[in-house]
Amino acid sequence: MQQFIEAAPGVRLWTEQSGAPDAPPLLLVMGAQASGLGWPDPFVEALAARHRVIRYDHRDTGRSTWSFADNPYRIADLAQDVITILDALGIDRAHVAGMSLGGMLTQMALADRPERFLSATLMCTMALSTRPYTAPDGTEIPVADLPGIAPEVLEMWAGPVEDHGLEAELDRRTQHWRVLSGNQLPFDAAYFRAQERRIIEHTGRYDTSAAPGAADDSGMLRTEALAANRVPTLVISAPAEPVFPPPHPQHIAQSLNATHLTEIPGMGHALPPAVHAPLAAAVLEHTGAVVAGN
Repeated sequence: MQQFIEAAPGVRLWTEQSGAPDAPPLLLVMGAQASGLGWPDPFVEALAARHRVIRYDHRDTGRSTWSFADNPYRIADLAQDVITILDALGIDRAHVAGMSLGGMLTQMALADRPERFLSATLMCTMALSTRPYTAPDGTEIPVADLPGIAPEVLEMWAGPVEDHGLEAELDRRTQHWRVLSGNQLPFDAAYFRAQERRIIEHTGRYDTSAAPGAADDSGMLRTEALAANRVPTLVISAPAEPVFPPPHPQHIAQSLNATHLTEIPGMGHALPPAVHAPLAAAVLEHTGAVVAGN
């Protein structure tokens, strides 16, 4: 079921729900410049076997309102959208899973409104905390000294995105996923090209917005609130991650008192078919344990 939600004056968010309406709700929060369709259908279908799954288009993506150029907003507003969606759908508490920027938005919402969460799952992201990482040998490593984004990713992101037509844009996006996927799993170019073609058809345009890269990102840190987290939290470790490589997942787990840390073999900063089943199984095991615990 598709539904538009008013997030702010003049701003509508596209949402889609799958699964039984009375199943425990699970909200999926995608990364920067990513449509909700970035959560692949097979992954969503696996989760929908046990959940009322909600995915949505961020502002300036997909079918949601593209307004940043005329009315800039903050990253904090995107975090508030998480709660706004739950409110609009009449959901008191939900499981929430976030990837990349979506993982940061999830942390912000979790820190500010923990009573709205049944559980949290974080993947391909970084901790919004200044707490140092404690290595297995007991060494404390400041956040600034944790591994940074891979040079090939930074090089790719540094270049301008020029309009050379639809097929050229599909080429660019496919190459983007090739780099983000890491080097541990075979890269299926046809899969990612088809996925991006579907997202473009869903959106009705193939350009990308400057948001949220240009959005005000002040006030994102939640060190103290996350240290006090008591919401059951799963952190996914992606060993081939080129954006937030290990030990970022371990740092997140420490910063949020995570309940579980699970590695998905070969996973990078992408969701290829090879990770759908193990990732869905990990999420379902986590949310199922929470339901059983209640």
